[in-house]
Amino acid sequence: MADADKPHAVVTGGGSGIGLAIARELSAMDFAVTLMGRDPDRLARASTELPNAQLVPCDVTDPERVGAAFAEAVSGAGPVSVLVNNAGIVRTAPFARQSDADWDAMWRTNVLGAVHCTRQVLAPMRDLAAGRIVSIASTASLKGYGYVSAYVASKHALLGLTRALAVELAQTNITVNAICPGYADTDIIRDAVETIAERTGRTEADARTSFTSSNPQGRLIDPMEVAGTVAWLVSHDARSVTGQAIVVAGGEVM
Repeated sequence: MADADKPHAVVTGGGSGIGLAIARELSAMDFAVTLMGRDPDRLARASTELPNAQLVPCDVTDPERVGAAFAEAVSGAGPVSVLVNNAGIVRTAPFARQSDADWDAMWRTNVLGAVHCTRQVLAPMRDLAAGRIVSIASTASLKGYGYVSAYVASKHALLGLTRALAVELAQTNITVNAICPGYADTDIIRDAVETIAERTGRTEADARTSFTSSNPQGRLIDPMEVAGTVAWLVSHDARSVTGQAIVVAGGEVM
């Protein structure tokens, strides 16, 4: 059970990858952390790294479930002072082969998921000394990539939402920002590398360059680099930083 005497941070998509790295960093900063995610088994595995974290299964595409999940989170750890909208999905295919179902799934998760969660925290967050909303938006919110048109469109929308909310809330104690990582060293990329190698006969090292080549530093982003950026954004020192798209991508986007 999370400690209700500590400031409370909720991380969606917190069971693995970037979300889990962010949760670890916030826990180290003495936040009470709630991990939300669709997969209870993945959350349970994450709890071995963060035994004090509160685990709340939640499908961010379902507004009723989101409402219940946040009620449970607040009951266990108090009002939410930091929300990290990290839950997201990607499906790859040429534009002509991406179905309405693909577009709907990415819109409902990547955009409306953040909308549903933000709605839950916004009113009570106004009563706190400080509130922070951080969305993980990807470099796909700032540029185009082939074969992921629906994903790119959804991430552009998420960044637009971030900027609009930042203006709307500028006179309050709440900041709203986005972090835009490049390709990161997560299970999603590792699985993609394996798939490319299997389908093309390339070595995994060669397949990996499909992702590292877009980064001028020639590497994947460490999830802890994203977590460190979140740590700064939620700090008192970043209280004047709002409406920003902070790129963590080795110089890919300038």
